[in-house]
Amino acid sequence: MDWIEWLMSKDFRQFVLQHNLFIPLLFIARVVAMTALEWVCPARKVPYRSLLAMDIAGAALVGYLMIPAARYLSEKIVIHPILPDTIMALPTAILFVVYYIVGDFGAYWMHRLLHLAPLWRVHKWHHSPTTMYWLAGYRTSFVQLVLFNLPWMFASSVFSMAPWWMYLLALSSHMVLNDWMHMNVTWRSNWLEWVLVTPRYHHIHHSCDLAFYNSNFGVTFSIWDRLFGTYTDPDLVKEPLAFGIGEKVPLVRLVAGF
Repeated sequence: MDWIEWLMSKDFRQFVLQHNLFIPLLFIARVVAMTALEWVCPARKVPYRSLLAMDIAGAALVGYLMIPAARYLSEKIVIHPILPDTIMALPTAILFVVYYIVGDFGAYWMHRLLHLAPLWRVHKWHHSPTTMYWLAGYRTSFVQLVLFNLPWMFASSVFSMAPWWMYLLALSSHMVLNDWMHMNVTWRSNWLEWVLVTPRYHHIHHSCDLAFYNSNFGVTFSIWDRLFGTYTDPDLVKEPLAFGIGEKVPLVRLVAGF
């Protein structure tokens, strides 16, 4: 068996899972793929040399320390409904769609709550980057992680009888979508934005211009912004976007969300 066959084999899958290598390997793939896409068609100049090392370290902190701790706490809070057998018997692909619709609807409203004055400090670290690129989206305070977990954990109740790989698929999709919406690319698609959040759509939300402060809250689907009056059409934004929160806050406070 050559190395390509081994990579495609069940033995390799078991090796990756047993040694907890799935997330590190996925991250390496994301670094290569996302950075390459940004180099091909960049929307703005990104100083990768000054950003990547610190952001990779920060992403490791979030991924290996904050996310497990936030997940543990979220599980103590969230309510898992008992679903009827007719729903649980649906095909796995349909359950995955249901998971995303229910979870994303809750995430939209949670996102809006985090922009209200009492909770803004919880979300402030996420808006602190002054350069928007694929890895900028990892900045998520501990409190925000706990709160954002709740709608997705509620929605994950549909996976109670799903195959083992469903959790990895959901986790991977969240990571890639987070990279995607923050990505520094010029690519655009008006028709796709009727359904999904795209980079230029989400970048408007990150603008430090107060005119866009309460718009484009969508996390996965753009339909929620259109339904609830928070949509800003990217085609109508003519001025170059600038990012950041316009103030200096101690990093410890930003990370903690206090």
